[in-house]
This record gives sequence, structure tokens and C-alpha cells, in this order.
Amino acid sequence: MHLTVVLLTMLVLPAASVLIERWTGAGTAPLWQLIGKWFVFWGIGVRLLIAGARQIVKPELTATGIFGVTDKAAFPLAQELGFWNLTIGLIAIASIKRPDWVVPMAIAGMLFYAMAGALHVTNKSREFSENVAMVSDLGMAALLLAFLVATFPAWWR
Repeated sequence: MHLTVVLLTMLVLPAASVLIERWTGAGTAPLWQLIGKWFVFWGIGVRLLIAGARQIVKPELTATGIFGVTDKAAFPLAQELGFWNLTIGLIAIASIKRPDWVVPMAIAGMLFYAMAGALHVTNKSREFSENVAMVSDLGMAALLLAFLVATFPAWWR
């Protein structure tokens, strides 16, 4: 289930949204603007909203499944991470109606995913779930960085 959610929210649905908007002519925005819009919405917004809700309701899934910690004392930390993920997810989702929020959310998401991915890299005994998190985190960080670099002149005024 984790892999399915990650693939849908961080690759399939944002890419499909970019292609649909581009092909239907619903928007006249340049390609990089569409990439930023939809990858922030799906890859940061929906992805972190789902992760946050899951971490709040079932913190043991993150504590044990990603970090390998079985001590129940760690569960409140996973829930606090869930509160943060839920909050960031909601703001990124709102960026669909507030285009001026896309770049700040892309910066925040890029930094979060880059640092989280780097942390996963340091764990040499990571298992499948953590490998999924590592690859998806670093991939999303790279894509968001590419968006920020490609659109830099437009937002750095």
C-alpha cells in the first residue's frame, strides 16, 4: 500500500495532471509552471497529508516500518511528525488556489525531502519501506530543485 500511495502521489497523478492540463489547453502556463503547480499539489500536498494522517492515527507504522523502532515511547514523536506533515500537506494543497504559494512550498518541500532522503541514505540496514522513502524523497527533492532552478528568474524578484 505504501509503495502504491508513493507512486500515485509523487509520480503518476502529478505527471498525469501536467499532461492533461497541457493537452486540454486548460492553462497557458509554461511547462515548468505546470510541473511546479502539480508536483507541489500532489507530491507535497496530498502525499504529506496522507502520510501525516497515517502517522497521527497509527504512529507505529512509521516508527517501526520506516525507522525500525518498536518502543512505544517513540510513537508520540511519529505523531508529532504527522502533525507537521498534515500541516504542510494542507498548505501545499491550498496552493492550487494560491499560485503565489507554489514556490515557497516547493522550497520547503525540496528541503524537507532532501534532508529526509539524506537521513535514509545514512541507514545502511534500511529495508524495503525505508528504501521506498529514500528513493521517493530524493527524487522529489531533485524534481523540485529543477523546478526552482528553471523558474528562478520569475520568482526571485
